[in-house]
Amino acid sequence: MEMLIAVIDEPDHTEEILAGFLELGITGATLIGSEGMGRVLSQDGPVFAGLQSLISRSRPRNQTLFSVIEDSDKVDQAIELIERVCGRFTSPSTGIVFTVPVNRVVGLATRLEEAGD
Repeated sequence: MEMLIAVIDEPDHTEEILAGFLELGITGATLIGSEGMGRVLSQDGPVFAGLQSLISRSRPRNQTLFSVIEDSDKVDQAIELIERVCGRFTSPSTGIVFTVPVNRVVGLATRLEEAGD
């Protein structure tokens, strides 16, 4: 079991990603609005103003997606989906995807299991 964490720098992509997750059988994810360090520092201090050139001033906040996924094949498929929708995250300020192992989960139930109760 792994937690997939993806920082999506183009929030318009989140609906397509979530729809793709459902098609893969991933029925749970949480989205949180977030901002990267470069953006915060470039706005808050003149010392970091040079970072502003790396970041579009009109760009909306990022979306950080969290999803605990039991099947490692689905983790790989989810990452492929995110890269297909967003593009590969090879340039600065485009996003990041990573996973961490999950040893224990309390309260994780799929919508399908809940509907059967």
